[in-house]
Amino acid sequence: MENAYAKSIAEVLEAFGVDPAKGLTDAQVAEHAQIYGRNVLPQEESTPLWKLILKQFDDLLVKILIVAAIVSFLLALVNGETGLTAFLEPSVIFMILVANATVGVITETNAEKALEELRAYQADVATVLRNGCFSIIPASELVPGDIVEVGVGCKVPADMRMVEMLSNQLRVDQAILTGESCSVAKDLESTLATNAVYQDKTNILFSGTVVVAGRARAVVVGVGSNTAMGSIRDAMLRTEDEMTPLKKKLDEFGTFLAKVIAGICVLVWVVNIGHFQDPSHGGFLRGAIHYFKIAVALAVAAIPEGLPAVVTTCLALGTKRMARLNAIVRSLPSVEALGCTTVICSDKTGTLTTNMMSVSKICVVQSVHRGPITNEYIVSGTTFAPEGLIFDAAGVQLEFPAQFPCLLHIAMCSALCNDSILQYNPDKRNYEKIGESTEVALRVLVEKVGLPGFDSMPSALNMLSKHERASYCNRYWEHQFKKISVLEFSRDRKMMSVLCSRKQQEIMFSKGAPESIISRCTHILCNDDGSSVPLTADIRNELVARFQSFAGKDTLRCLALALKRMPLGLQTLCHEDEANLTFIGLVGMLDPPREEVRNAMLSCMSAGIRVIVVTGDNKSTAESLCRQIGAFKHLDDFTGCSYTACEFEELPPMQRTLALQRMVLFTRVEPSHKKMLVEALQNQREVVAMTGDGVNDAPALKKADIGIAMGSGTAVAKSAADMVLADDNFASIVAAVAEGRAIYNNTKQFIRYMISSNIGEVVCIFVAAVLGMPDTLVPVQLLWVNLVTDGLPATAIGFNKPDTNVMMAKPRKASEAVVSGWLFFRYLVIGGTLQLLSTCNPSWSFV
Repeated sequence: MENAYAKSIAEVLEAFGVDPAKGLTDAQVAEHAQIYGRNVLPQEESTPLWKLILKQFDDLLVKILIVAAIVSFLLALVNGETGLTAFLEPSVIFMILVANATVGVITETNAEKALEELRAYQADVATVLRNGCFSIIPASELVPGDIVEVGVGCKVPADMRMVEMLSNQLRVDQAILTGESCSVAKDLESTLATNAVYQDKTNILFSGTVVVAGRARAVVVGVGSNTAMGSIRDAMLRTEDEMTPLKKKLDEFGTFLAKVIAGICVLVWVVNIGHFQDPSHGGFLRGAIHYFKIAVALAVAAIPEGLPAVVTTCLALGTKRMARLNAIVRSLPSVEALGCTTVICSDKTGTLTTNMMSVSKICVVQSVHRGPITNEYIVSGTTFAPEGLIFDAAGVQLEFPAQFPCLLHIAMCSALCNDSILQYNPDKRNYEKIGESTEVALRVLVEKVGLPGFDSMPSALNMLSKHERASYCNRYWEHQFKKISVLEFSRDRKMMSVLCSRKQQEIMFSKGAPESIISRCTHILCNDDGSSVPLTADIRNELVARFQSFAGKDTLRCLALALKRMPLGLQTLCHEDEANLTFIGLVGMLDPPREEVRNAMLSCMSAGIRVIVVTGDNKSTAESLCRQIGAFKHLDDFTGCSYTACEFEELPPMQRTLALQRMVLFTRVEPSHKKMLVEALQNQREVVAMTGDGVNDAPALKKADIGIAMGSGTAVAKSAADMVLADDNFASIVAAVAEGRAIYNNTKQFIRYMISSNIGEVVCIFVAAVLGMPDTLVPVQLLWVNLVTDGLPATAIGFNKPDTNVMMAKPRKASEAVVSGWLFFRYLVIGGTLQLLSTCNPSWSFV
């Protein structure tokens, strides 16, 4: 059911004939399985090995060489040659072709792994209601109409329409599909939005996403290929790999060279028709065969057989150098493609940002007796690692943050009013989250605040192992307080509370949306002396202003924290208890930009490369991030440069073309929009690099001229990409572009070197044939010259270091020929002149 998001719960249930209290019957399951198929992504038939091998020989120069080898073999047989002599020339040629084909087969085999990696995101099992009973079954056995229950930590097994909420809220992390930096709240209401994108379908749980908060029941509406994950697979199947600019130019050069070779061969044969009857040949037929052999030798001489091997070697050297720069290349030709990149479409979440929500600002009431009333603190650290410092408004570091009453109580509340888990993964050597990103950010803040009463606290914490350090302070507070009752978050209250007991005291800690918490507060905690004083209208207005500044100007996600002394012996909480609270503080958090991104983006711009930020997040959040990066300071505002996917699609064709030329930000996108953007830019003859890390990025990564995946990204993105950044560092792209430009410059030099040498060989054979002179060079000798005498010096050119100003020049045009017509004419004149001189004086020989 494609439009389940727009239908009511009753309409969806009726469409599948399912009772939400009993689920499907066995007969209905069998019937639906027959109609809709299994809940698995179909196994894509891999290209047979023999087809991949044949594909490597689908090249004009290669075909000419094959024909030359066959003709050479047939002529040897006609002349009565047998044994090794007859097979020598064709064998050498075929050995060259097989070596080049092997590299191509290995490269293309790797590309097919992307489709297989998608299967890793399918759930293994599902809790399903059938025949009135719940049971756990393999997710592959789900059918549309099944009633499935999901909870925290569950991977959604299919595309499902919400039918019942079993908790106050349900939040899902669907970043792998949409690229959103925060988890998304789901609800039961129908979606009325026209042209709804995945982000608008708030009543749909998408296959492969993860539930981070709450429990709910939903009805399956799509399985297998008919899911959002299935549509990504189909998009990848429909996407053909783009040829790199170098490959295109080498193919064009091959076509040009083939025409020249054919013309010269025919000319040699026609010019010598009069010599066919020469008695030295033993008859007309043998004379014709003799000059046909010369034509074959000309073809062998003109074709630079060593060129593919030298190009491959040069690219391989480039990949080795790029690996040292943390850029791991999966496709050799893509190394050079970076050199002529004109546009980089960069994913925001996880690429320009850390994809790790962290608290960056804290606001507390300092004192009501002397100004200023409120005080701000800046928190450093942009990852889930419990490493960072807290600074006051003047930029002075707090040595012992837990000595300040408000910061201490913020740490208590953040640790206790929290259901997430922060842990260290020794295999990946990083800190990981389980649960809501905002709650994990609060856990990390607790570790940065530390514990009170220990002067040696900062150094003592650093002595712990990383596993112990992950939640040391959080565990301290959880041991100090005993949790008695929890009042879960709800959409109407926009807050949650937890009742705790410690030393014969009952305290309720609350956190939630600032507007909800502040409106319920009657007192405030002062940071200078820890006193609790009444909340006046002036202080309330000051707190609201600070909240609006955090959320508006800084586009931070804000939470307010509060506490309340409760009667002894209280065992449960009710909504009425969430009144007369004491305000503790306001925290603002964000998915922060990587520190090195700004300079990297400025380097790209100075190199003539435009950067377009592409994200599934909303427009205001993305624009704020771009301002924080600082690379777009040349823009007074983003009008005409920032578009949502829907806004861009609604533009008339002419305005869409103009928008593409100015665009720096593309928001609220889903996978199809990213691919559409790449295609639109390519239609404007841009060479496009696309970065990404999620499953949603895979089709665009495959379509782009150069797909760049993040090392910490999904396996699907890595398999679809041409290059992987091991350090997730956008700055590594700049170094890779410089290397790509250097590789192209070296490639162009050794191609010209080899062509000029081959021209000399052609002139030598051509002149000898026209003058009726004996054979000067036989094909085997020519192969030796082309492969060894020319190939080794050409390979040495590939070691040339890049020019110092390689990143100051504008990108070369993708239409620029490796060897232009005028340049080919110059080499023809120079090569011909040198060879004629060497023919006149053998001591000058260059062959």
